[in-house]
Amino acid sequence: MSGKPRLTYFNGRGRMEPVRWLLAAAGVEFEEVFLETSEQYEKLIKDGVLMFQQVPLVEIDGMKMVQTRAILSYIAGKYNLYGKDWKERALIDMYVEGITDLMQMILMFPFSPPEEKGKNLDSIKDKATTRYFPVFEKVLKQHGQDFLVGNKFSWADIQLIEAILAVEEKIPAVLSGFPQLQAFKIRVSNVPTIKKFLQPGSPRKPPPDQHYVETVLKVFRRLMR
Repeated sequence: MSGKPRLTYFNGRGRMEPVRWLLAAAGVEFEEVFLETSEQYEKLIKDGVLMFQQVPLVEIDGMKMVQTRAILSYIAGKYNLYGKDWKERALIDMYVEGITDLMQMILMFPFSPPEEKGKNLDSIKDKATTRYFPVFEKVLKQHGQDFLVGNKFSWADIQLIEAILAVEEKIPAVLSGFPQLQAFKIRVSNVPTIKKFLQPGSPRKPPPDQHYVETVLKVFRRLMR
């Protein structure tokens, strides 16, 4: 194995995508192993690699890390994207947790039954525009700085730009009432490492399609029997 982090997950966004974003933002190259069969997943469990029998799995610095939040916290701290003191870290944690709640809705959307997709899309739009985006619009307006915490690029900014772009894919005009977030999106999208990650051919994954949904269900189906 090379010195690069190795990510084991499906060939799609899911719970690994924020990890890809964070590593890319830090300028860290990584390798990926894609789960395509239940046998692959069962072997990881049998070998004791997955502490709680769950992916994502990230192998980094001699560790086999599981649990998305733990993985992200470690990467953010290691690459100086986690604030300068405990107060800034607490703010970053609060913002990240809020964005994660919104992203959970996005994550589960492809698995919605067809008859519920319209209702679920309305719910995403409502929560984004009335609960989550107004918070960040207010923060940016009040402190007048380029980034969410300490006027320094952090994990919170990375998580927010990921969420903005993910919601815009489903609701293109979602930022129409949020001028601060519109400017933030342009600003962060031009951070060199983020700009590179947004280019075609990067490790960023496309929106989940039916093949991705079917692969996830196929891998997990045997384990859920």
